[in-house]
Amino acid sequence: MNLNLRTVNVTRYITPLREGGSLPALAEADDDFKYVLKFRGAGHGVKALIAEFLGGQIAKFLGLPVPELVFANLDEAFGRTEADEEIQDLLKFSQGLNLGLHYLSGAITYDAATNDCDEVLASKIVWLDAFITNVDRTFRNTNLLIWKKELWLIDHGAAFYFHHSWDNWKANAVSPFALIKDHVLLPKASKLEEVNTEFSSKLNDSILKEIVNQIPDDWLQWEDGAISPDEIKEVYFQFLSIRLANSQLFLKQAQDARKTLI
Repeated sequence: MNLNLRTVNVTRYITPLREGGSLPALAEADDDFKYVLKFRGAGHGVKALIAEFLGGQIAKFLGLPVPELVFANLDEAFGRTEADEEIQDLLKFSQGLNLGLHYLSGAITYDAATNDCDEVLASKIVWLDAFITNVDRTFRNTNLLIWKKELWLIDHGAAFYFHHSWDNWKANAVSPFALIKDHVLLPKASKLEEVNTEFSSKLNDSILKEIVNQIPDDWLQWEDGAISPDEIKEVYFQFLSIRLANSQLFLKQAQDARKTLI
């Protein structure tokens, strides 16, 4: 499977998509496609982009339905004519490499009360989110879309939350991830054991290293400068490798949490 991302140049800022700290936007690129743009100058900055990138790439490798990810360049002059000062500042601080997700035109938000999801797919998504410690796929905010009658995963920017308190990464790598109890698809996830067997055999250190090594060095020039880009990549790799080797921990947590719901 080709895990390399295309790089596009953003040509037009169309509209912000919702209020909030991350201020994602709908934008058009020089390949004539529209993208949901995630900005390095917003909220949690490049760490949210790294989480989005790693979560999306792992999901793609596992065969889960995710929109195409692209690296999206913002030119220095881009956004100078934007009337909204907040958006103008966001674009100014986001010059360089950002991340785009192919825009699923006409998609609707998944609603657990009215939309269905088969047990295998639900189990795969729950496993993925437990693996990458994604706290943001709840009933309140599903981060799932229905597009052309299929379920699609979006927005993994809240995953890998250990990187906001970097010193605790080893403890987080073996965390059972108690917050899986709030996952919107957990009630439907009856095939977790089978999925754990499948995904644990599909993923390996070689694949994880390949994905992690694709994080742009441009996103790894962190302000304190105490850790180099290569050292940061190594921590992400070790986190994923240790977590995969201990998948029984988060598998059991998810299974136990599910028992309280059914």
